[in-house]
Amino acid sequence: MRVLLFATTTGYQTRSFGEAAARVGADLVFATDRCDMLEDPWQDAAIPVRFHDEDGSVTAILERARTHPIDGILVVGDRPTTIAAMVSETLGLPGHQPMATAVARNKLLTRERLRDSDLLVPWFFPTDVTADPRELAAGLSYPCVVKPLSLSGSRGVMRADDEASFVEAFLRLRKLLASPDVRAERDEAHDGVLVEGFIEGWEFALEGVLHHGSLYELALFDKPDPLDGPFFEETIYVTPSLAPEPMQRDIVDAISRAAAAIGLTHGPVHAECRVNDRGVYVLEVAARPIGGLCAGALRFEKHEARGKGSPISLEELLLRHALGESPDDWRREALASGVMMIPIPKPGIYRGVEGVEAARAVRGIDDVRITAKLDQKLVPLPEGASYLGFIFARADTPADAEQSLRDAHACLRFAIDPEVPMVRSSDG
Repeated sequence: MRVLLFATTTGYQTRSFGEAAARVGADLVFATDRCDMLEDPWQDAAIPVRFHDEDGSVTAILERARTHPIDGILVVGDRPTTIAAMVSETLGLPGHQPMATAVARNKLLTRERLRDSDLLVPWFFPTDVTADPRELAAGLSYPCVVKPLSLSGSRGVMRADDEASFVEAFLRLRKLLASPDVRAERDEAHDGVLVEGFIEGWEFALEGVLHHGSLYELALFDKPDPLDGPFFEETIYVTPSLAPEPMQRDIVDAISRAAAAIGLTHGPVHAECRVNDRGVYVLEVAARPIGGLCAGALRFEKHEARGKGSPISLEELLLRHALGESPDDWRREALASGVMMIPIPKPGIYRGVEGVEAARAVRGIDDVRITAKLDQKLVPLPEGASYLGFIFARADTPADAEQSLRDAHACLRFAIDPEVPMVRSSDG
């Protein structure tokens, strides 16, 4: 059996899915725009694609599939979801529909679909990135949020509490959307901006799988740190959720309805929502699994053998699903678990870290993985798109897992030097 994995990044993702594929007994083929960065043995078999060229990428993949048939498809990251859906549709494989993935990638289209399906949404309107923010600011109610249409991971999302902070946030977002790495994506959505009302309340994340239209909840994460702005950097995810059972049912129901409104039907989904006295506001339902290394916080056991046998990773569960297995037999392990995405405290050049072994020795900690590279330029949110690393914990209770993450993080001391501007010299 051969699974085609679309990946926007390489390294740890290739290893995680590669190990899972070996356990399942499947061959893994990567479709990526970073083939030169893949590790052996996947580099030679990888299919080079350009995610901004959807039709060309689909043609290249279908040409390879003539001689190397594909039995299942998975996607890591938002950008290739539509290409993957187009390939699935052409090959007759189960998957999300191309139009639905395009909606899921676009915050404005998502808002419109949810509104039209009578789901709770804040007030919102789109505008051009070149618009005059001073004119816009005079007609708004505050607090509000300024965000890009298609960047992920809270990148570029900013809260404004008055006209002055709105103008500042809008100009800051304009500069980000004009940056070389964003323009390199050649996405027309980067020409637009979404302005919407700020939603008070607590935020949750749901990891799930849609199986022929039915949503299977794999994990509901609490986000114990309030995300009230001015930026919305996520740090800690902990599961199982401590929310009351009726609230949890409302969250799952709202996300299931949101996925149907968007048109998603089959494959992994990662959803974000906020809950307050009015109800559940679904922020997004992405047509892909949780990002970064966060999947390491999840392990699953056979439903009828809880506590017996070896648990499997999220990657293995998703590979099994891509090859036709129902997720109904699997449940998240009994232990509570959590992950901390280590935030970047300030911009600069990364020089190293101390205290990793002390952090790993904290009770309940599974692992500490520093993903920042020496001499790497660090950029915090809202402009940045990465973390310093990840901390993983397991414990008897969610509260214990959360405390372990905080205690381990307190052991870490990062060395970050200021970036020194380049000074051009002249020859007289």
